[in-house]
Amino acid sequence: MSHLLTLVAAVPPLSAALIEDVRRLVNGAAPDILSPDEAVDIAVPARPDMTAVGAALEGAAVDAIATPAEGRRKRLLLADMDSTILTGETLDELADFAGLKQEIAAITRRSMNGEIDFAEALRRRVAMLRGLSLDALERTWGRVRLTPGARELVATMRANGAVTALVSGGFTYFTERVAALAGFDAHFANRLLDDGEALTGEVGEPILDRDAKLGALRALAREHGLDLSQTLAVGDGANDLGMLHEAGLGVAFHAKP
Repeated sequence: MSHLLTLVAAVPPLSAALIEDVRRLVNGAAPDILSPDEAVDIAVPARPDMTAVGAALEGAAVDAIATPAEGRRKRLLLADMDSTILTGETLDELADFAGLKQEIAAITRRSMNGEIDFAEALRRRVAMLRGLSLDALERTWGRVRLTPGARELVATMRANGAVTALVSGGFTYFTERVAALAGFDAHFANRLLDDGEALTGEVGEPILDRDAKLGALRALAREHGLDLSQTLAVGDGANDLGMLHEAGLGVAFHAKP
């Protein structure tokens, strides 16, 4: 069998009848249950017609992913932080303590949708926070929540020998803590500048943007002697597209727009 078709239910249970319908459609082997009522693998003799699979899943809250069987286990995971490993946007939450959440969140949305340049949008948002007391960072950290399954994803990758890295257009104050909380091996992000008491409204250069995320993927693959086909990247915004396209497997998580 050359490929695997994975079915994942957004809302369990994953219907046995639906699994069987898809299996017959793709001339697949007996399903391999990955998680009861949630996910299965179906080995298939060739890459399935995903248009036909999509039609068979019409109306069902089920994702279908076709991957080559060879090289399927990845050796490097790169993950975005905000709205991916975390449920929300840390910069937007930080802005709430300056009374600017709505205004800054609007810029965040445009940036994540690829409507405005990421670096320009980041500088603009950070400038709006000039003078914000540093205790707002700790208060923002108190609001942070891991996305369900994030810790398990990292733990599973590491248990199978993979290197894991958190790479974010956000800030090191948060990535350091999130990396420790979720179990990542390394983290990369931007630096918020301060005067010891408050934010200066500036971000350290160079800014970690779309190109830098892609650069991190390539650099980590080289460092660990891996081909890019052995890598996995996950993210939600336009800033992640470079690494998602170049990784062996790119996962657009609740992608924007």
